[in-house]
Amino acid sequence: MARSIFFSFHYQRDIFRVNRVRNHYLTKGGYHLAGYWDHSLWEEVKKEGDLAIKRMINTGLKNTSVTVVLIGAQTAERRWVKYEIEKSYERGNGMLGIYIHNMKCVTGSSDVQGRNPFDNFFTEVNNQNIYLSQIYPTYNWVYDDGYNNFSTWVERAAIAVGK
Repeated sequence: MARSIFFSFHYQRDIFRVNRVRNHYLTKGGYHLAGYWDHSLWEEVKKEGDLAIKRMINTGLKNTSVTVVLIGAQTAERRWVKYEIEKSYERGNGMLGIYIHNMKCVTGSSDVQGRNPFDNFFTEVNNQNIYLSQIYPTYNWVYDDGYNNFSTWVERAAIAVGK
């Protein structure tokens, strides 16, 4: 089943790697065969201010069942990535992270691995604080063969939250 997903990422630093992930469906025969619909947003709205960005993110999350956080070197520190994770959690989306740092960029170089952004958040389970990184899985696009496994990861994330 094709899932409607929201991609969260650090635009300036990682867009080349992000687009390789987001567009891998092109060589798989389309969104349906790749197992997802992309609800990503572009940075153009930043010129309109914080309220416009929040509205755009909230609108982009509508009708999605899974949020995929593409993790580069600085993703965990990004303000809007944090907001997207928070809102995804509130709306009950399935979530997963994918490390993209070791994908080659346009210059042919890779990057350093960043922190897991799910480590920035915790929830209470049985009177204990549990980091979201203990709940939501992370994968490595290169080493875990994201090209062939992405749709399975997305499906697992949706099923885990009953969507």
